[in-house]
Amino acid sequence: MNTFQESLARALQLVAAGDAALFAIVARSLAVSGVACLIACAFGLVLGAWLGVARFPARGAVVTVLNTFLAVPSVVVGLVVYLLLSRSGPLGFLGWLFSFKAMVVAQVLLVLPVCTALTRQVVEDAERANGEQLQSLGAGGALRSLLLAFDERYALVTVLLACFGRAISEVGAVMIVGGNIEGFTRVMTTAIALETSKGDLPLALALGLVLLTVVLGLNAAIALVTRWRGAHAEGVVLAGAA
Repeated sequence: MNTFQESLARALQLVAAGDAALFAIVARSLAVSGVACLIACAFGLVLGAWLGVARFPARGAVVTVLNTFLAVPSVVVGLVVYLLLSRSGPLGFLGWLFSFKAMVVAQVLLVLPVCTALTRQVVEDAERANGEQLQSLGAGGALRSLLLAFDERYALVTVLLACFGRAISEVGAVMIVGGNIEGFTRVMTTAIALETSKGDLPLALALGLVLLTVVLGLNAAIALVTRWRGAHAEGVVLAGAA
């Protein structure tokens, strides 16, 4: 067998055997991304829903800046967080650099613009369709944002899944602020980069297979939610016509 076939066979054995080191890295990666998404989406959903209905003079500039943050490279976010948390930085007293918390902070800053921008677009589209009717019933901006977000909850589930996919596949920022320390801050993406450079291809491939499985599961969940949402909307329309 060639190197790829041998490495793939060994990687499948590691996954099938439930290798402790492998799944410790997987668990840590899921924990970091999960906590970061909970924090980022808690703020992003509220802020995005508010921006979807709010109208103020500088709104266009705020939306432009928000959309710009979507394209900021993760290594730049990692560098900013590193400077903030370094010993000479303004938040150095926290002692979070090269820790689980530092990786969470970095991923929060990466996910927050994504969640806010996508939520804003979903709610703004709903505002164009139904906002005038809600406003005629006396609903203010804050109430409209909540009602429209609830009405588009299935679309927002897709947003949440997309945010988790963004976080779980990120490598640059967590490498910089986490340090890729074995047993403490090593996650799937950073471990894949390290093990590949070391020549431990079986472990790198095993981690890659697990990461691909997680991403595939997220995409499948997004597809199912989208399909279910479409079927639900069609059922509502048919019921109304009847």
